[in-house]
Amino acid sequence: MLSKENQYSMSSQTLVRHIYLLAYLNLKQSHTQTNLLFSLHHHNVLLCVHSTHFHKLPIHYMWVCFFVFLGGVTFFVALYDYEARTSDDLSFKKGDRFQIINNTEGDWWEARSINTGRNGYIPSNYVAPADSIQAEEWYFGKMGRKDAERLLLNPGNHRGTFLVRESETTKGAYSLSIRDWDETKGDNVKHYKIRKLDSGGYYITTRAQFDTLQKLVKHYTEHADGLCHRLTTVCPTVKPQTQGLAKDAWEIPRESLRLELKLGQGCFGEVWMGTWNGTTKVAIKTLKPGTMSPEAFLQEAQIMKKLRHDKLVPLYAVVSEEPIYIVTEYMAKGSLLDFIKEGDGKFLKLPLLVDMAAQIADGMAFIERMNYIHRDLRAANILVADNLVCKIADFGLARLIEDNEYTARQGAKFPIKWTAPEAALYGRFTIKSDVWSFGILLTELVTKGRVPYPGMVNREVLEQVERGYRMPCPQGCPESLHEMMKLCWKKDPDERPTFEYLQSFLEDYFTATEPQYQPGENL
Repeated sequence: MLSKENQYSMSSQTLVRHIYLLAYLNLKQSHTQTNLLFSLHHHNVLLCVHSTHFHKLPIHYMWVCFFVFLGGVTFFVALYDYEARTSDDLSFKKGDRFQIINNTEGDWWEARSINTGRNGYIPSNYVAPADSIQAEEWYFGKMGRKDAERLLLNPGNHRGTFLVRESETTKGAYSLSIRDWDETKGDNVKHYKIRKLDSGGYYITTRAQFDTLQKLVKHYTEHADGLCHRLTTVCPTVKPQTQGLAKDAWEIPRESLRLELKLGQGCFGEVWMGTWNGTTKVAIKTLKPGTMSPEAFLQEAQIMKKLRHDKLVPLYAVVSEEPIYIVTEYMAKGSLLDFIKEGDGKFLKLPLLVDMAAQIADGMAFIERMNYIHRDLRAANILVADNLVCKIADFGLARLIEDNEYTARQGAKFPIKWTAPEAALYGRFTIKSDVWSFGILLTELVTKGRVPYPGMVNREVLEQVERGYRMPCPQGCPESLHEMMKLCWKKDPDERPTFEYLQSFLEDYFTATEPQYQPGENL
């Protein structure tokens, strides 16, 4: 028999085995009214079973015992801090543990906090199974090479900063990305393939093999052992956006939103920084009554909210009665147009501008894969966050606008200068007309926000473009980049490149196309 003082520190698997055994003994002994009491400490969680006084235990102890006794228990651990936004949410700190009660209803799971015993909803992308690779700080999951480089090359990171991610090219393998420095390249990132053995182990080089990824990472934090540098610091990361504002917070009451700071104004409405439910900072786009049918908007919004990609501004919630409100992630640096024209972006050189273009192409390549169309791609509809992260906004909304002047595709409200001729003249909007618009957006980037076709009015632009006129190479812009713009402006839509190709071209631009680039006065 175990006394109160018996305490154990052990792995989750060992803990569960002990619980099974003791719970079984407890049931056997209960026939003779023997008081069998055991307590185990595991990561500051007290687990108890008592044959005659079980009902007197604190409720969260009882639940933990109950779930463990039933078997199949997986504890989840918090990867980030989270502050509850509604009375149904749970607040928690990084490292807190949970028992998941219901994970079948999408992005918000019902959970029980092991730390507090409270029940509530938690964002599923803020937790991972305890003791899993997903719970490791250095594991970044599904992330492309270029995004890994963007993170690692952020100011403040030093040589040896690293992360592990899924391999883009080899299923079941991983990549180790490390920030390095040398005299030729300066700051750069090296990538190493982590391969999997048939026996289940991992290796970068066959002479050093490890049972787990954790052991591999530990080894290379102690010795470079052939890598460019010893692993020193895990790459810092920003807390991800939750999927939606909260559980069942999609069509929300107007009263739950507070408009606080007007960020901009357009033909069809305004954009505000605001707060939802008194807890959550958001961006709110307000549409003038009559801009679009609420029914058509709600139908399109259902599609838009399913388009999830880290280079698209997530749609959080809507107020579907007029005036329509569209609630999205708040992006600190505002529109790309304002950022490069009047903000810190006006000092950026070509490498960072091309990187922003690559991010936009990445988001548009996703829209391309999803067989969706943006219809209004320009710098004013790209938003910028900290660390120069770019996200595409307002995708799909242009189709719903019911303004006569806009639907006639003429007059000041329609963005003629960004629109492909077949779309402007005949209403043929496709992903290839988006590619044309992307070529125009590239000119906005390299000219720091200059209006396209300077000195020309809309009607003149349409006529000249139909006759074969294309904008000349902007000052300081490499000819190779201008050639790509001209490919985007091919008269035959089928001859224009895909966004997948544009993304690849721009991501590798300074290694494959312009390796000899030297900064100029403006670019």
